[in-house]
Parts: sequence; structure tokens; C-alpha cells
Amino acid sequence: MPYKIAFDVGHKPRGKLDENLTELRDFLNANDFMCYNFLETPITHNSLEPFDILVFACPDFAKITSMEITEINNWVRNDGGGLLLLSHAGGDRGRNSNLSELSQMYGIVFENDQVLDETYNIGMENMPIITSLIPPHPITNSISSICYRSGCSLSVLGNAISIISSNETSEPFSSALVCVSEPNKGRICAIGSYEIFRDRVGGGFNNDEHPNLAYNLFSWLISDYRMDLHSSGAVPDIVTNKLDTDIVSSDYNSEIPQSLLFGQKNIDIDFSMKISKKSELVELLKIFQNQIDMVKTTIDKLIKTTIASEKEILELRIPAETAQNKEKQVIDNSKSNGLDKLLESNNVLTDLPPKPESLKIKDEGDFIGLPKIDDTNRLKPVPKAKDKRKVKKRDLVAEKKALEGKLNSVRNLLEFIEKKHDSGQMDEKSYEKRASQLKSDLITTQNKIEEINKKLD
Repeated sequence: MPYKIAFDVGHKPRGKLDENLTELRDFLNANDFMCYNFLETPITHNSLEPFDILVFACPDFAKITSMEITEINNWVRNDGGGLLLLSHAGGDRGRNSNLSELSQMYGIVFENDQVLDETYNIGMENMPIITSLIPPHPITNSISSICYRSGCSLSVLGNAISIISSNETSEPFSSALVCVSEPNKGRICAIGSYEIFRDRVGGGFNNDEHPNLAYNLFSWLISDYRMDLHSSGAVPDIVTNKLDTDIVSSDYNSEIPQSLLFGQKNIDIDFSMKISKKSELVELLKIFQNQIDMVKTTIDKLIKTTIASEKEILELRIPAETAQNKEKQVIDNSKSNGLDKLLESNNVLTDLPPKPESLKIKDEGDFIGLPKIDDTNRLKPVPKAKDKRKVKKRDLVAEKKALEGKLNSVRNLLEFIEKKHDSGQMDEKSYEKRASQLKSDLITTQNKIEEINKKLD
């Protein structure tokens, strides 16, 4: 199952998934992720539970409330959530936002400036070519340079680490541009430029190595804890409309009463959003309209599939029994054959086209990421046992390869902070805490590799 990414909509982002981040969206959807417009406001821990990553793509004249910051922080630390914060030239003051109130909880602050470079750029000084990618990190693996379009610099506090810095010829020089932190079970990345992922602009998503950077970035944001939750099936599905009662199976030609689908009670929708302009309301309605169109298309496909597979579906009818036992068994069978998940899961509502060749990563060995997940249709027959063993072995090899890459990156990072500590650039307390985390990560990764080797043997 693809990892789910929530792109915040409720805080007026400059980066919009269906407008100026469509190339990033399509690329991620084609490479083991699923992008969603996240309309929830206020943001709560419960609303974030089904998602693996939350993205703030440069809030513009909107602020995250203190309650939302608390809820997001709990989700990151306790649920292993990945948080990506993207800003713009001018930082919080320039955008009248407060991303730093959230990011400073992890030792990162967005500055009120713009990174310029008259020497190394792609035509304008506010589009500098950045080559200082130190220390080695999974996000920058196999990346030699990026274009930092219209971005601000960052300040690093506490245990956060800068992995990309401005050039010595830049203004400001040798300043943090991309920072990461790993609080408890979660992972954080902060970047002062959302425009590095923008559509059809110089220095945007299609700039040289930016697609590879995006893949590495979102793969790293999936924490080990989150991967374990998926392996154990503990991540809840995204439910758009929760029904008051269970939907039981019935004959194909029989009519399902509305009282059964929606219960006797009225459904109360608790939804609030601050709208200050007519254009914002129109924009929000367009997003809802896209969601409705997607649901309609999927329902049409499900109807066609059901008609084509009518014989197989009818074989699942329950033999006559007492009314009480029949009701219980029908509900149990509807769950066992996946009908409840089919009806409730939002994943069904996002039937993606085949992966475009232009978006596929050519050489997966060059990047540190997640093992590929096969695109399968729930309504297709289960493959034979022989095929399943082949898929399992292939996935194990891919996972081992990713873990070995991670192992090398962690070793490089450990060596880097040891040198930094020995030179007096890192205090003893910060060094001990960070080194302890990295050594623990090394042991955990090595153990996972050994477990995979046993399975492969």
C-alpha cells in the first residue's frame, strides 16, 4: 500500500497540489506514495493518524494555532509522523505566517532574508546553484547540486542538523538551507524554498536533480516506526464518510435502503474554515469538485467491475440460517472478503493510471528509499503461491539494499559529528545525545539486515 502524504490546504499555502505542484504530485503518486489535499481544520492528532507525512507548502497570511502545533507535535513524536515544512524568501515575516513556531520545537527557525548568489546561479541571483551538501545524508544521496529558488536561510538550534548550506559566494554565506531533525519516533525536514518543487519554472521541480531530491526526501520522512506500523497493519484507513451502521452484503439486484446506508440519525459534519476572500472560497470549492469527480469515476469503474464479475460475487451469498446468526455471519463475511475496507477506504477513490515511464526512477540503486510496492488491484484474483514467493524475495532484496544504503549514510553522519566534536564545534552534551541516537540506529538497521539475510537463506 502506498505511503500517504497530506498536503495542508487549510492554512492558505502558496504551494498547491492541484495547481503549481502537479509535477511533484504525479511523480510521488507514480513512486509508491499517494498525495492528498488535507482539508482538515483545525488539525488534530486523530485526523493525522492515517497519514505518514504532513506537508506545509508555505502558508501565506495564515497561522497555525497553538493547539494545532501541540497536536502535530504529538503525532510526530508518538506516531512517527514525517513533517515537511517549506517556506519562501522573507521567511515568516515575509509571508505573515508562523512556521517557525512549529519548527523551533525541533531546533529550526526560518530567517527573514533571501539567499542570493551573483556568481553561481541559473540566470538570476535569487536562483543560486548550491553545491555545499554536507554532511552526507540519505536526502542528499547521489545529489551533487540543487537550485535554491527564491528561498530564505534557516537557523539551527538544539539537535537539528543542516545538510545543505549556502555557498561561500552567497549572501548570506555558509548558512543552513535544508535542516533535519529526528525527535522521538518522527522525522522533520525544513526547507526555506517551496519553489524548488514548483511546476514549469526555472529552478523548479524539473531542474536537473530535483526529482531525485524529492524521492530521497519523502522516502527519508517515512520513519522506521511508521514502516513497522504498516507492516503490522496498524495504520488506519482514510475514511471520508463514516457510516452510522455497518453495510451488510445483499443480492446484486436488490435495493439497499437508505436507512441501512446512512442509519436513522442525521449525519452531522463538523467542518470549519476561515475564508477571507471570495477567490479562496472558489479555490476550495474547486478542490471539493475534483474530489467528487474522482469519487464518481471510481464508482463507475466499480459498477463495471462488479457486473463483469457478477458470477464470482454471487458465489459469496450466505446460506439460509436463523435471522440472528445470518446477520452476524453476513457482517463477518463482508469484512473477511474486504468489502468494508473497499467501501470505507479512501485508497479506492484514487485509482491511478499506470506509472509513466518518464516518472520512473531509472536506477533505484542510486537512491536511498523504500522498497517498491507492486501496484495491485484488490478485485483481481490472488496470485498463485509460487508467484507470491517470487514477489516476497524481490521485495526483501530491495529492502536489504535500501537498509545497506541507510547504514552507510548513518556511519558517515556518525563520523562527521565525531570530527565536529573533536574540533570543538559541538558541545559534549549534544554530541553524546546525537551519537547515542546514531549508534542505536546503526544497531537497529544491522539487525534488520540480518533478519532479511536469514529469510533469504
